[in-house]
Amino acid sequence: ISMSICAKRKSGSRRTESVRGIGNDGTRPASPTCQDHTDSTRGSYLAERQWATVREDYSYVTKMPLKILQSCFVLHNSRVNGDAWSHFTHDDARSRAFRWGEDGIAGVCDSHGLLNIAFSFWNEKDDFLKERLFGLSNPQGNHGESIKEAHFHLDNTPTHSYMKYLYKYPQRRFPYQDLISENARRGKADKEYQLTDTGAFDGNRYWDIFIEVAKEDEEELLFRATAWNRGQEPAPLHIIPQVWFRNTWSWGRESASKKPSVRQMAPLTAQSKHWKLGDRFFQLSPSPAISKSGQDIQPQMIFTENETNHSSLYGGTNSQPYVKDAFHRLIVNGERGAINPRCSGTKSAAWFAFDEGDGVAPQDCAVVRFRVSKKYEGYLDEEHFDDVIEQRRREADEFFWRISPLPMTDDLRNIQRQALSGMLWCKQHYHFIWDQWANGDPGMPPPPPGRKGIRNNGWKHMYLDDILSMPDSWEYPFFAAWDTAFHALPLAMIDPELAKKQLDLLTREWYMHPNGQLPAYEWNFGDVNPPVHAWAVFRVFKIERKLYGRSDLDFLERVFQKLLMNFSWWTNRKDVDGKNIFEGGFLGLDNIGEVPIPSQQSIQLLRPVLTICRPFQPQRSFTNWWPTGASRQHRLDGVLQPFDAEHCTGACQAPSDL
Repeated sequence: ISMSICAKRKSGSRRTESVRGIGNDGTRPASPTCQDHTDSTRGSYLAERQWATVREDYSYVTKMPLKILQSCFVLHNSRVNGDAWSHFTHDDARSRAFRWGEDGIAGVCDSHGLLNIAFSFWNEKDDFLKERLFGLSNPQGNHGESIKEAHFHLDNTPTHSYMKYLYKYPQRRFPYQDLISENARRGKADKEYQLTDTGAFDGNRYWDIFIEVAKEDEEELLFRATAWNRGQEPAPLHIIPQVWFRNTWSWGRESASKKPSVRQMAPLTAQSKHWKLGDRFFQLSPSPAISKSGQDIQPQMIFTENETNHSSLYGGTNSQPYVKDAFHRLIVNGERGAINPRCSGTKSAAWFAFDEGDGVAPQDCAVVRFRVSKKYEGYLDEEHFDDVIEQRRREADEFFWRISPLPMTDDLRNIQRQALSGMLWCKQHYHFIWDQWANGDPGMPPPPPGRKGIRNNGWKHMYLDDILSMPDSWEYPFFAAWDTAFHALPLAMIDPELAKKQLDLLTREWYMHPNGQLPAYEWNFGDVNPPVHAWAVFRVFKIERKLYGRSDLDFLERVFQKLLMNFSWWTNRKDVDGKNIFEGGFLGLDNIGEVPIPSQQSIQLLRPVLTICRPFQPQRSFTNWWPTGASRQHRLDGVLQPFDAEHCTGACQAPSDL
């Protein structure tokens, strides 16, 4: 039924009404889908946290022999409790391969998260590389999950032609345990204990590491990291950019012939091969000298496999010696045997050691340049490299100026630009297939029957492999239905195609439940978010019409038909007693509807009804949301009726029910 209704969209050319938008005197923004003559098949889609997500939760009770466990990625003696926070921790992530995605600092990947590029650092004080951002899990934080870093999304464009990221890295030992212990001691009434409270940045003893990424064209990615020593003394720093493949070969779903590889082919070049992506070249440039010797810093290329270290995690035996945490063991522990001497694997890195003498001088900087491309040139032309980055930065300036041509202060313009850039940095690759997650993989031991009952048992159709707008790049690296609706409005200012796709995706048959419900969020797809989708669709439609002079009627009708199904789900499934009191839902503190809140006297009258309906837990705020959704659905109907005589046949339900 869902697919039949979706097929109602007429064949032929796309139906778009041209209207006069604002700024037709030349100030109207150019279409971001054409901006900078690049595409968005690659962008800042790499998550900042993959560990402790529901997708990576494979917890269950097991008494399997160790020989079986060592080939498995479940934790020994873990439970069928769905405790994603403790099942896959920040410490585990150094040594354990992810099943559904990857994470990193200032990361870039393709639109399916197969080839990933990100940065890692070491200050010669920490016990392990700074390979991913640190934060507290939900049980650890006195206010729930909370990132404990100082990082900033400074710039980004819709096509990711220019991206800029700032990471502030302490020169002292990073206070991991202090952050955990002190936040555990504090209660909910206390303030959170943040990284800036630990003294890690006292005396300005930290690095400002600016990471810029630019596209020369659709196949050429240029990376430049500039690390400034803000302290008053010299300090060493190791910058280790990494290029690696997401592990798709360990689960028994791909033939061995499809396993990708990265191998060194020249002193400063590695070549990656993937059966789907083709060949790419990881080309490095020596870094300028930091000492009086005047000698450039030559990077060392290192290689390993992106596979779990069963020996360190579970006391088992690895199938081969080169595993995921090899770079930590080499750089921090000096373990030369950790990396592959044949200079090949599925995970590679370039080790730039700025440690000559006492390190980088105060107020001086260390610079790293490299590119990932389809062509091999043998060397990296630094002058041309910097010119391209500067050109893309100027183009980004021009693009954001066109977004807001009206007079405003530089501060306000910069706030808006960084806010929109933050939205673009929160576009992440999201991969999840319920059938594979619940039933296990061919190359792994079968899960117990109780596995399917942990969560989301009614969402067997879910097959997600998309770039989605996340509520936050670290704290909430998963979509939420009504968050997505709110995100679409600012995104429509700079990329209406992206905004429409986000709203459209949630109504497609591999997201939307056959009964018409929209998936809420990965902790419980069957939970209920307020019905704001119709409102967001209408607002995005109007924003595109006003800013870009286009009325995308095909989009409006396609989503309208699916929202009718969602509307019917609300009326048939969430009002079980027919009393116009709607049940359940995850509302947080945002439960404010347009209908006035009932008086205390009304609540007393409703109390018997509320008691009878338990455990459905009717909520007055959901009763407010429902007519709001109905009225927005009616507005969509009003826009579409003049263009489609057949449209009104089944579209009168919303005003009638309202």
